[in-house]
Parts: sequence; structure tokens; C-alpha cells
Amino acid sequence: MKLMKKFYTGAALMVAATMAVSAAAQEWPTRDGSVFVASAVDVLPGQYPAYLDYLATDWKKEMEWGKAQGYILSYKVLRVNHSRNGEPDLVLVIEYKDYGSIAERAEIGKRYNAAMGTNARQRAPKNAEREKMRTSMGSTEYQELILK
Repeated sequence: MKLMKKFYTGAALMVAATMAVSAAAQEWPTRDGSVFVASAVDVLPGQYPAYLDYLATDWKKEMEWGKAQGYILSYKVLRVNHSRNGEPDLVLVIEYKDYGSIAERAEIGKRYNAAMGTNARQRAPKNAEREKMRTSMGSTEYQELILK
């Protein structure tokens, strides 16, 4: 859920930045497409199988729920081939329909908790377990520009 929290914060900043775009910028030969969030992950020694198990179960379940709700368009787990020191082992990529509003994000969180029969407090121990498997190296957000 740390990823979702980062996404929500970034989304709020991007919404504010989008509102500040001048009229001239609206004449560009592009239109906004979907939003991608790429999260770099350094898997700790000996934890690769356990972390892949988590991705194949809990994380995938969360992604599939988001797809069924229409918030997530696609998701991928990318392995970094021949990673060098300081580079991630995996990159988790989630394609979102759009940034959405802050009010929508809060509602999505409530719906997810209801669907999964959980809440942030109940998920905290699982989040702590993941910290033993990997280090999050940060996330980058991308806005697709569709050429007109």
C-alpha cells in the first residue's frame, strides 16, 4: 500500500500542475493518455522466491481488483537484466486510466478495503514482512502523450 500512498500524493501534485497549464499549451498536437507508475525494487539476498510469491498472489490480486474496477488498465513485472550496483532487480509498472481526483482516490481505497475485508491497520504486518524481502528504490510517474 506504500506504492498506492506514493501514487496518491503524486496524483495530487500532478492534478495541481495540470490546472496550471496555459491556454497555449492546450494547443499542442497531443492529448493526455493513461498514467504509468514504475516502481524500482531491489530484492534482498535470498528473498527473490518469496518476493515473487508475494507478487504472484497478493499484489496480483490487488492489481486484478483495480482492473475489474476500471482504475488500472494493465500491470507488469519487469526483471532488470544484468543489473549493475545501485540498479533495481525488478520494476513494477502499473498503467492507470488517469490521475483521478483526491476524492476518487479515497473512495477507491474504501472500496478496496471492503472488497478485501481488510483495512490499513490489518495490512501493516504484511507490509512489514515485505520490508524483509525488498527495498523500494522509488517510483516514477509517466503521462502518456497521444499524438493527434
